[in-house]
Amino acid sequence: MTESPTALSFAKAEATSPPFDSARLDALLDEAGMDAAVISSKHNIQYLFGGYRFFFFDHFDAIGVSRYLPILIYVKGRPDQSTYIGHGMEAYEKELGKFWTPAFRTSSTSFDSARLAADHLAKLAPNLKRVGVERAFLPADAAELLARELPGVMFVEAHLPLERLRARKTREELDLLRLASELVVDSMLAVIASHGPGATKAELVEALRREEVNRGLTFEYCLITAGTSLNRAPSDQVWAAGDILSLDSGGNYKGYIGDLCRMAIQGEPDSELEDLLGEVDEIQMAARKPIRPGANGGEIYASAGEVLKRSSRANSIEFVAHGMGLISHEAPRLTSHGPVPYPAYDADRPLESGMVISIETTIADPRRGFIKLEDTVAVTDQGWQAFGDRGRGWNRAGARAS
Repeated sequence: MTESPTALSFAKAEATSPPFDSARLDALLDEAGMDAAVISSKHNIQYLFGGYRFFFFDHFDAIGVSRYLPILIYVKGRPDQSTYIGHGMEAYEKELGKFWTPAFRTSSTSFDSARLAADHLAKLAPNLKRVGVERAFLPADAAELLARELPGVMFVEAHLPLERLRARKTREELDLLRLASELVVDSMLAVIASHGPGATKAELVEALRREEVNRGLTFEYCLITAGTSLNRAPSDQVWAAGDILSLDSGGNYKGYIGDLCRMAIQGEPDSELEDLLGEVDEIQMAARKPIRPGANGGEIYASAGEVLKRSSRANSIEFVAHGMGLISHEAPRLTSHGPVPYPAYDADRPLESGMVISIETTIADPRRGFIKLEDTVAVTDQGWQAFGDRGRGWNRAGARAS
């Protein structure tokens, strides 16, 4: 494989306006006491470049004896001092005008990316005292080099200001999330309708992968249960006559994640199954009621909790609400007790128009099986809007495709 230009080359680019709210990022960095940020996660680089992801490393990072490590250095209040450090092959993308930064450099290893970042920061060092980094997305060799080469700079965690920047989705982002959600639901309903008794969980997941890919999604995962089993991994277990099925799938469209769960059954649900799914749905709908700009995020949990505490099955019901966007479980962060650990930063803060929330309720009953709904709800100026809000009842399976 050859690269053009060679590694460690340098090129000037015509500076253009950043495709994000740079004034808001400046304010968030200022609030956090940061003079600059070293951004190294693919999702934040995608956001700060207006949707850009380098196609060659879209699904992996490792190459040779190192890894792909893109770095965007953003200087508070001075976008003209920003630079992007990418792989040599990203020169093709530069030719297509994908980068707004006035400088562009290339590297082949994480160590060399960090060295170029240190060189750039050193030129600005007298004015940089605190620099934010994404510690979870900065490999050890890069972090050690930055600390060694820039002893006068204090490196601090930049996750919070970058997350807050992404928390309020633009109209274009909301459209992508809406489409991702609708396509995931369309794919799940197509799989349910085309499979009868005898399909294995592994076959169903593969069918869902094809449905999502054929609709333009990038398939990420499917958690699946059948019958009374609570095991959510794809396997040779058969979806038999009379069995229920849960499909919980994440598929993304241009990086934005559609993550929903729908239920199905081979045959007809009995009254108990209708009641169980109805109870899940009641909690889901209660959680939507308080959603509006200005409402505290914790009101979502409080509203769902009012229904939950009346249930005789409360001990076997799990409720979670979390932010959605370029990643799952992003802002708003509403609980510190969910399956993904983080502080409940937004529980006592007002929701904002443009935030997107995944709401999920699960009953795990060893006697009847795994029953769950997961919905995607956006905060709007008028209240809320649900994306992909179909197929939320018992979807009947069809004849198995030959």
